[in-house]
Amino acid sequence: MKAIQLFSTLILTAMTVPNFSQNQTEVDRISTSAGDVEIFFIGHGSLMFRTGGYVIHIDPVRSSGSYEKLPEADLILVTHEHYDHLDTSLIKKLKKTLTVMFGNAASAEKVPWSQVMKPGDVRTAAGIKIEAVAAYNLVNERSKGSPFHPKGVGNGYILTIGDKRFYAAGDTENTPEMKALKDIDVAFLPMNLPYTMTPEMVADAAKAFRPGILYPYHFGDTDTDKLAGLLKGTGIEVRIRNMK
Repeated sequence: MKAIQLFSTLILTAMTVPNFSQNQTEVDRISTSAGDVEIFFIGHGSLMFRTGGYVIHIDPVRSSGSYEKLPEADLILVTHEHYDHLDTSLIKKLKKTLTVMFGNAASAEKVPWSQVMKPGDVRTAAGIKIEAVAAYNLVNERSKGSPFHPKGVGNGYILTIGDKRFYAAGDTENTPEMKALKDIDVAFLPMNLPYTMTPEMVADAAKAFRPGILYPYHFGDTDTDKLAGLLKGTGIEVRIRNMK
């Protein structure tokens, strides 16, 4: 009888204890000459990199996923000011005394201590080279003559950590600036309509600048398998993580 009661208790416990693993942030590790870079896939357009003890938050937004167990930032990068990429209240919580933030001009208007970067600018933080790349729409518009992301407003960022180059594109399409990039080891490209790219547009860009690893992100309900099919046989490794 005791054995039966114990078995019943174990079954009840298994049914009632929350399955936190479903909500945990996925983490990949990329080896560089400066040590491993841990990539935390928070969700949507929000990423976190950790290299050694140095923490980089990219487009931190609370609605993208849980930040409860994630560390404060040494460096914050904001691609543009839209609500799903800029969360000023979260940035206040992630900020430490010496935290550095780089963002586009419109983001800096909302976070006054942020430093402005525009496409073509290069900065350095803790030995990490940061390059701003233009991010904008070529095709998709709110209305005639009004693109969702006008040229000259938003940024993508290339981070050089050790011997590896990481590119977080922000909200953009397959622009000439993107397709002209060189020596990108890891790329994060947005893939959702009507705001950014179709799988075909992502594949077009990837075939041009040929990252070693490609993570589609900010992809909503877009079929990620289609992208994998379009890039099959190219030598580009497509990795799918939970970044809707």
